[in-house]
Amino acid sequence: MTGTKDETLGYEQARDELIDVVRRLEAGGTTLEESLALWERGEELAKVCRRWLEGARARLDAALAEEGEEDAD
Repeated sequence: MTGTKDETLGYEQARDELIDVVRRLEAGGTTLEESLALWERGEELAKVCRRWLEGARARLDAALAEEGEEDAD
């Protein structure tokens, strides 16, 4: 589940933290437990980013639909 802290993250914040998590995982040198915690955090951050992007897509679709209705008049 996504925590309250994650719900307040902006897209850029979540994306930047996700990039950091991926870098740390790719660099290696962490214990299995640390790697699992990083992976879990990365999954949560990806969900936050996905929600932001889906919201942005919905807003764009609504704006384009509204524009199309105005053009039809």
